[in-house]
Amino acid sequence: MRVGGSDYDKYELSFTIASQCAGSTSVHIRALMPRYSGSRFRGGDGPRMPQQVPRLVFVFAVALLAMVIARWYLVPDTFGDIGHYRAAAVDSIAARPMKYAGHQQCTLCHSPIQEARLASNHKGVRCEVCHGPAAAHIAAPMEVKPSIPRGRDQCILCHAFNPSRPTGFPQIDPVVHNPLTPCKDCHDPHAPEPPVVPESCAACHGEIARQKLVSHHASLECEVCHAAPVTHKSNPRSARPSKPTDRSFCGACHAIGDPRAAIPQIDLQTHGQPYTCWQCHYPHHPEAP
Repeated sequence: MRVGGSDYDKYELSFTIASQCAGSTSVHIRALMPRYSGSRFRGGDGPRMPQQVPRLVFVFAVALLAMVIARWYLVPDTFGDIGHYRAAAVDSIAARPMKYAGHQQCTLCHSPIQEARLASNHKGVRCEVCHGPAAAHIAAPMEVKPSIPRGRDQCILCHAFNPSRPTGFPQIDPVVHNPLTPCKDCHDPHAPEPPVVPESCAACHGEIARQKLVSHHASLECEVCHAAPVTHKSNPRSARPSKPTDRSFCGACHAIGDPRAAIPQIDLQTHGQPYTCWQCHYPHHPEAP
C-alpha cells in the first residue's frame, strides 16, 4: 500500500521462531517493512542503480582518459627529472650566446667609477642596467663600446613620479623638472647626489605634495605640522621629521574660538572623542569623512 503520498510501500515480513526443545511453542512475528517502489527503480524486489550514475561514471572516465593522453603528448620528456621544470632547458640556455658580463668585469678597468658608485645611492644599480649587455665589450674593448645614456629617457624610468614607489624615493615630474636638460648635466650618474639640498619636501614626497595641493591645506608649509631637521633633507634616514601626537595640535587652528572664521571649527571636548583627528581625517587631504 502507499503511505503518506510517498513512493514507499509497506509489505509484510513474517517468520517463525521455533524452539528445539520439546514441548515449546512457536512464536510467529509479523513486521511491516518499507520498500521503495518509485519511478527511479524498475520493479523487482530490490533497488537498482539510477540510470544517470553510469552516464556520469562514463563522462568522468572519458575526461580522465583525455587528461592522461594530453599529459602524455604535451608534457616534455625531461620534465621533472631534476626539478619541476624541463631538464633539457638547462642545456638550451647554456647553449645560447652570453650577453652579460657582470659588474665584476667592469671593475677591472673602471675601478675609480666603481668606488664612486658603491659609495653613492646607486650602489645597488649594476653597470649593465644603464649601459646594456657588456660581454661583447669585454671580449673586444676597442671594437665594441657600451651604450652611454645621454638624454633623460633612461633616468626617468626609475625617477619619474610613480605613486607606487616608496615614500622618500627621489622622484621628479619630467615635464616641469628642468625640461630638455639632460640629467647628467646636473647629476653624476655614478654618484647621483643632488647638486644642492632640495628646499621643497615635494622632491621626495611627490605623492603627498600633490594630494595637499588640491586640499584645504594647500597653503600650509610642511614645517607647520612637521619639524624636520636640516640633515633630513640630505640624509633622510638619519633624522626623521616629527609628527603631531595629540588632538590639541589640530585644535590650535580648528578649536572653537579661533578668530579665523573661515576655518572649520569644532569642540574638542565633544567632537570625535576619544579618537585623534587623523583617525577620521587624512591630514594631507582633510576633507570631512
